[in-house]
Amino acid sequence: MKSALLYLGKAVLFGLVMAAVFLLAQNYLGNDHGNLFRDRGNGGSELSFAKAVRRAAPAVANIYNISIDQRQPLNSGALQGLGSGVIISKEGYILTNYHVIKKADEIVIALQDGRRFSAEVVGSDPETDLSVLKIEGDKLPVVPLNLTTPPQVGDVVLAIGNPYNLGQTITQGIISATGRNGLSSGYQDFLQTDAAINAGNSGGALIDTNGDVIGINTAAYQIGDEGGGHGISFAIPIRLAYSIMGKLIEHGRVIRGALGISGEALTPFMAQVLKMQEVRGVLVTGVDRNGPAADAQMQPRDVIIEYGGESVVSAEMLMDRIAETKPGTEVQMTIIRQGKAYTLPVIIGEKATEYN
Repeated sequence: MKSALLYLGKAVLFGLVMAAVFLLAQNYLGNDHGNLFRDRGNGGSELSFAKAVRRAAPAVANIYNISIDQRQPLNSGALQGLGSGVIISKEGYILTNYHVIKKADEIVIALQDGRRFSAEVVGSDPETDLSVLKIEGDKLPVVPLNLTTPPQVGDVVLAIGNPYNLGQTITQGIISATGRNGLSSGYQDFLQTDAAINAGNSGGALIDTNGDVIGINTAAYQIGDEGGGHGISFAIPIRLAYSIMGKLIEHGRVIRGALGISGEALTPFMAQVLKMQEVRGVLVTGVDRNGPAADAQMQPRDVIIEYGGESVVSAEMLMDRIAETKPGTEVQMTIIRQGKAYTLPVIIGEKATEYN
């Protein structure tokens, strides 16, 4: 009798849980931002991203150039398409790629509603391939941002931009990978997607199915002179892009710390050679003789295991921490040299930025 009651109780509990899940799902699908289904008018429904596109697309602008020797009025239509940009704030700040605008003489922004504006460059950061532009206008559309929920592999995404100057275009795919690095300067941490990102899409928005921007489209994977088209495209995560935007608005450039070393992840073989108990840290392979590390008596074959009291888990992590440190700051670094631990105080320098 007791076992029968226990079985019945479990069945009732399971039914209640499933009912709650069903109600939550209904509530989600009925939400304006999460509703992916459109009424077909005949009692059925179909999957659609129309609501997401309507939320974001008006704030994705086309970017054009007017050359100095062939300057035309803004309304003449004699413009050279460069790429895309995303209006981030009602003050008229626009995020785009640095490579989109770096050779432009005069930049023109064209909105989906037909308005055109002359734009000024607020600042650029070649290291992350980001630039901030500014336009002056009333009632500017602004994209919704997702700065809190990190994208996951398998998430459905849409890329919005102006490929080949055809006009605003939407392509769809999924997040194929996150945290891709080593593709350029090392400060980028790309989202990889199979949504098509072609010439002209650069600087446009990568959005989720709610219409929130999760990345700034930047490049398609290329092999030699083949161009893109391999289903491998990249976007800069919006959290990184938003952080860089704030620094560019404040300073006109991104001020990064510099240590003056080259290094690589410690391998098990080198850990054994250097008499280390653990395989962790960054092996110093070179020291700039005029840099902060040289001033602190750091040497090649030193292994950095702590930076400012934080354990160094990768070369990328160390690079990020150094870059984020304000120049002139003294940082305590723990190194292993010939099997012994030493603490070196290092005054961080400023990384030079080259505009090309």
